[in-house]
Amino acid sequence: MTRIIADISLSLDGFVTGPDPGPDNGLGTGGEALHTWAFSDDPDDRRLLAEATRRSGAVVLGRRLFDIVDGPQGWNEDTGYGAGEVGKPALVVVTSTPPPTVRLGDLDWTFVTTGLSDAVTAARRRAEAASARTGTDLDVVLMGGAALVRSALDAALVDTLSLHLAPVVLGSGTPLFTGAVPRTLKRRSAVATTTATHLVYDVL
Repeated sequence: MTRIIADISLSLDGFVTGPDPGPDNGLGTGGEALHTWAFSDDPDDRRLLAEATRRSGAVVLGRRLFDIVDGPQGWNEDTGYGAGEVGKPALVVVTSTPPPTVRLGDLDWTFVTTGLSDAVTAARRRAEAASARTGTDLDVVLMGGAALVRSALDAALVDTLSLHLAPVVLGSGTPLFTGAVPRTLKRRSAVATTTATHLVYDVL
């Protein structure tokens, strides 16, 4: 069964970037600390990252995040979705206008101009097709940014919320939940490592 999983790292005070994020400073000032766990040698961090990326059949991201990861300071062979872990899942971008060119042309990009719900539907189709090819249940992962994850939660498009809570207080930046529609969550798991507390909730 294909699940829709919102997966994002945040600070103890609820920010997914530090202050002043931008194309050349995607995570904002101090925001790199949010993703320390993804590059950690802690065996639980490595296991959780490997398990999550192994089950990723398609990944949804917003246009601002795409502009960062496809920009000159963005993803490369060493950094990117599941870099060094698994094959490359389909990537679906929610945007009003597709970009004229894509730097990361070796990845499988789809640009959806008709809204988040249609993007999630397109990603589900890609994940289900990949599941049929591999004989493995694969998921759709909503990787951000904050507005996309919050909008998906508000629209009841999310089955599972996976949070990587970094032991850092940023003070300001891009908040994840400010203005969100109230939701009831049921905790599925909690794993504490040396670099983060990994929390997984079912969205009720």
